[in-house]
Amino acid sequence: MCTAITYKTKAHYFGRNLDLAYSYHETVTVTPRNYPFHFRKVNALLNHYGMIGMAYVVEGYPLYYDATNEKGLSMAGLNFPGNACYKPAAQGVDNVATFELIPWILAQCSDVGEARALLEHINIWNENFSAGLPASPLHWMISDREQSIVVEVVSDGIKIYDNPIGILTNNPPFDFQMFYLNNFMNITAEQAVNRFSEKMDLKPYCLGMGGLGLPGDLSSASRFVKAAFTKMNSVSGDSESESLSQFFHILAAVEQQRGCAKDENGQYEMTVYSSCCNTDRGIYYYTTYENRQITGVDMYKEDLESCRLISYPLIQGQQINMQN
Repeated sequence: MCTAITYKTKAHYFGRNLDLAYSYHETVTVTPRNYPFHFRKVNALLNHYGMIGMAYVVEGYPLYYDATNEKGLSMAGLNFPGNACYKPAAQGVDNVATFELIPWILAQCSDVGEARALLEHINIWNENFSAGLPASPLHWMISDREQSIVVEVVSDGIKIYDNPIGILTNNPPFDFQMFYLNNFMNITAEQAVNRFSEKMDLKPYCLGMGGLGLPGDLSSASRFVKAAFTKMNSVSGDSESESLSQFFHILAAVEQQRGCAKDENGQYEMTVYSSCCNTDRGIYYYTTYENRQITGVDMYKEDLESCRLISYPLIQGQQINMQN
C-alpha cells in the first residue's frame, strides 16, 4: 500500500511512500523531451515535456510509479485492489493502459486543468504490460501548484474528484475517505479541554491529548486520516532544507516498518522508498528503507533534448556521518 501527499511552502512539493513487501529495483528515471513514447492503442508521442520520477524500466520503457514534468505537474499511481475496474478497449476514445497513463498525462499536460480535459476522452483499458506484469489495480493523484484531483476507474466508469487536502492512500474510494474525516473533526493540535462533564475536575496531564483518537494503525483509511491531520497542521520554515525535512516527517508519520503488516504470502510490507519532488525546480529527492539520508537528482542537470532515458539506481545501505 502507499501514501501520496502534496506540500507547499515557498516551493511546491509532491511525493509518496511506496509500501510493498518487495522491490522491483526501481530507479530515479529522467525521460527527456525526445524519448519516443510508444503506446499500445494511441499515437506515439515523439516530442513532449520532460519528466523525472521513480520507475521500473523494462525493455527500455519507464513504468513510472510517480513523476513530475518540467511544467510542475505531478502524478502518482497507488494500489486500489478490489475497486479498480478496467474495461476492454473501446471505439471513439483514447485507449490508454494503466502503465501508460502517467507518461500519457505528463507528456502533454502543463496543469491539472489540461489533465482533466485529456481524461474526458480516455478509456483506461485492461491491457497487461506483459504476461509477467499484469495491469495493476490503481487509482491516481494528479497535482500542480494550485490544485489536486484523484482519478478512479470503478465498475460504473471513471470518477474524477477534487482533492482539497492533497492526500491519497488506497482503499476505500476517495469520496468515502473524505467523508470519513468527519469522524475526527474534534481532534486538535491544541491542548485538550474538559468536555466530558462540568461536574468533574478533569485536566490534561501531557501534551498531545487533543489528538486522542487519531488513528495510528497501518490500514489505508487510518493512514489517510493520520497523513491529513499531520499535513494540515504542519508548521515549517520555507527554505528548501526546512521544507524537505517537514515533508519527509509527514511521510514518516504513516510509513511502514518491516514486521508490522504481514500479507497473505507471509511477507511483510515496508516503506520501500519515500520521495519528495520540488516540482518548481525539477529535483527529485528520496530515502529508502535501508538508507535514511536524503539523496537528490536534478532533472535540469541532464540533457533534456536527448532521446535516451537516464536512470539512477537507488543508493541503498545506511549512510552514517560520524562526528569523531
